[in-house]
Amino acid sequence: MGTEESQVIHLKDYTPTDFEVERIDLTFELDPKATKVVARSILKRRAGVAADRPLVFAGDALTLKALQIDSIDVSEQDFDATPDELVIRGLPESEAFEVTVETELSPDANTTLMGLYRSGGNYCTQCEAEGFRRITYFYDRPDVLTVYTVTIIADESVPQLLSNGNFLGGGAYGDGRHFAAWHDPYPKPSYLFALVAGDLGVIEDTFTTMSGREVALKIYVEHGKEARATYAMDALKRSMRWDEEVYGREYDLDIFMIVAVSDFNMGAMENKGLNVFNDKYVLADPETATDQDYANIEAIIAHEYFHNWTGNRITCRDWFQLCLKEGLTVYRDHTFSQDQRSAPVKRIAEIKTLKAHQFPEDAGPLAHPVRPSSYKEINNFYTTTIYEKGSEVIGMLRTILGADDFRAGMDLYFERHDGQAVTIEDFIACFAEVSARDLGQFMLWYTQAGTPTVTVSTEYDRDKQRFTVTLEQNLRPTPGQPQKQPMHIPLGYALMMPNGTAVTGAPQTAAASDTVLHLTERNESFVFDGVEDRPVLSINRGFSAPVNILMESRADDLVALARHESDGVARWQAITELATRHLVKAAGLARDNAALPESGRLADILIAVAGDATLEPAFRAQVLALPSEADVAREIGKDIDPDAIHRARRETLRAIAAAGQRTFSSLADDKPSGPFSPAANDAGRRALAGMALRYTALAENDAQRLAEAYANADNMTDRINALTVLAHDFEDAPETQAALDQFAERYADTPLAIDKWFTVQATAPGAESHARVVALMQHPGYTRGNPNRVRALLGAFAAGNPTGFNRADGAGYRLLADEVLAIDRKNPQLAARLLTAMRSWQSLESGRREEARKALVAISSAGDLSVDLSDIVERTLQ
Repeated sequence: MGTEESQVIHLKDYTPTDFEVERIDLTFELDPKATKVVARSILKRRAGVAADRPLVFAGDALTLKALQIDSIDVSEQDFDATPDELVIRGLPESEAFEVTVETELSPDANTTLMGLYRSGGNYCTQCEAEGFRRITYFYDRPDVLTVYTVTIIADESVPQLLSNGNFLGGGAYGDGRHFAAWHDPYPKPSYLFALVAGDLGVIEDTFTTMSGREVALKIYVEHGKEARATYAMDALKRSMRWDEEVYGREYDLDIFMIVAVSDFNMGAMENKGLNVFNDKYVLADPETATDQDYANIEAIIAHEYFHNWTGNRITCRDWFQLCLKEGLTVYRDHTFSQDQRSAPVKRIAEIKTLKAHQFPEDAGPLAHPVRPSSYKEINNFYTTTIYEKGSEVIGMLRTILGADDFRAGMDLYFERHDGQAVTIEDFIACFAEVSARDLGQFMLWYTQAGTPTVTVSTEYDRDKQRFTVTLEQNLRPTPGQPQKQPMHIPLGYALMMPNGTAVTGAPQTAAASDTVLHLTERNESFVFDGVEDRPVLSINRGFSAPVNILMESRADDLVALARHESDGVARWQAITELATRHLVKAAGLARDNAALPESGRLADILIAVAGDATLEPAFRAQVLALPSEADVAREIGKDIDPDAIHRARRETLRAIAAAGQRTFSSLADDKPSGPFSPAANDAGRRALAGMALRYTALAENDAQRLAEAYANADNMTDRINALTVLAHDFEDAPETQAALDQFAERYADTPLAIDKWFTVQATAPGAESHARVVALMQHPGYTRGNPNRVRALLGAFAAGNPTGFNRADGAGYRLLADEVLAIDRKNPQLAARLLTAMRSWQSLESGRREEARKALVAISSAGDLSVDLSDIVERTLQ
């Protein structure tokens, strides 16, 4: 059943609560099947609120056991309690009063992984966005900030009893039970409440803040996995120091804790002082984790820690402002990672993620502004638009204002709004004030959905030695927004001669500098005088704005940029554009079963970059990766045939491999020596060697070389690289099945490694992959109850296997529909997120499009859908 229009929540309808909460004291008596929760809140009626106004608390699947006002039982005629709401009438006329609510929960039965549940035998909470209402009736909204004191009581077989804040003390009762009390002195919203209780291993360290305070650091993991948490601890300490040095932000509690759990819907959660993590973003060693795993751990540890200020100390007034904490904090973790590693390589990875995930979201029925104006289910707005595009908006703000004014604006934001729940307007006002600039037009980035397209045309007048760049911006209609206003789009640029010589100077206009063209009108021209010969334009340098650039660049210009651009990101963009043009043309020919175009010039550039030792290995690896099949499909835009794209890309890879066999063979063996290190340089060398290994194997058509590389690998990065090429390019070779079997046996007791095993097979291309995935769902290691495992198999298949998932007979769509419906009954969030893999179904060719539509209709018609899933399917079918 779908949701009704009355359930849509609108930004324009925001009003504060009738009562303020001065404090809340929570007591938990933990039991797997019957946990008792007592919540004592001190409330104060806001000025102007009538005395007869009832108190209305939210709930979700709750059972009320007792209710008191000022320690006196409330009569039945004075309250109404349903599983989803508690309404109390006849409240005291006094200024402040105490409400005591007792509920009973079954953590074992909670499969939604929201509220209080059990993971691996341990108690755990997840309260963002609206999970606290599954624990007790309360004002479960981000603008209600209050001070929490928590007492946890449990059997002594549950040694760790953790919550937010500073430890007050604990002890034994003498009846086999013990307790621990925690107090968080910083007011916070309910979504940041956390509790973890269990029998866990721990590693400990300390951090001395810039003011000289010593903070205890603890990371809790399953027993026996402590050694695999040391990199996470190192990343945490580096994050804490970086936030002090770059933003002046010091940690404020006496202790900072991280707990890793295996059953988690998200990557991690920034609960104040007690971060809860999906264990895949904490546990790492060379035997079980890839270099990408290490990089992800570093970034996500930093992200959740940085939330202490951008999200916790200053939080959102309402969920429409979600990007205020998420987009801003993603920007902070991106710049942290750029500082820790290679800035251009990290920036390229960010661009690839944005284009692979956020651009399709912007182009489809799930498009929404960075700050939405309405929603049916807030869980469905934890999207790449909020996170990744939200980060890009912050980056543009810094580009427009400059580094000094940006830092001054951040400082003012921290000073002015500490301890408050605020809006995007509050945030932008700080930057407008310090820079004395009108940022009204810039706010359109928060309110208008869709990816702008900037059309670029150039003209060179040799007689006047004048070069003119004309820009035009367009935004296509999106749901609810048929017309758009012009945005402020800052476009980094450079001019150079075809031989790489830089052209200096800037157009004489306030809307430009010597590095940035500021497009603020629908159409604008920028004139460069004194240019002695026709230059090559590099536009949107550094990907300074999240836009599509439409420019009929001559192939010679792109080649010049590919060979001479000094900016690594812009150089990668030029090579990618050359490769994309080639692959789009090849896909069209493949669809007609025609011979594919020669890839000589593209191959020459890639081979030259691969062999250029002056370039970072990680950069060379990024260039050699080529645009993905999804990238090519996005560029084609409509009437997409995934099989044709796959053939075009595969044959292009083989042609490049053959042309550069000598270079690739040499690079495939050039790996770091000595003990394994996840440091950027070593990781880059492994990435380049892994990419070269694939090209070499394709050139030699030699599965045996891959099997030897797999057998000789002394770390997970090299091992999974070899296994992936075997499974994806040599699926019928006996060496492939042997390696898959050996991997499964070797890592049978390491769930995160087995997730990789499932993903390698789920993403192996071809129509037969559907049958493979169906068979793997019967594997004893597969379970719908663990989100990591579901994402590793079903999620990877739907989102990362264009040919297998988009079978012409619709079998892939039907499989996803059946599984989504089954998962929805247990974990609605997981089901809804899996279905977003079909967000681009309308861009497929007609036969596949019809099969996809039928699968979506089957879900929509199933009945008894969760709000999460019904919201996604309704919008996807628009």
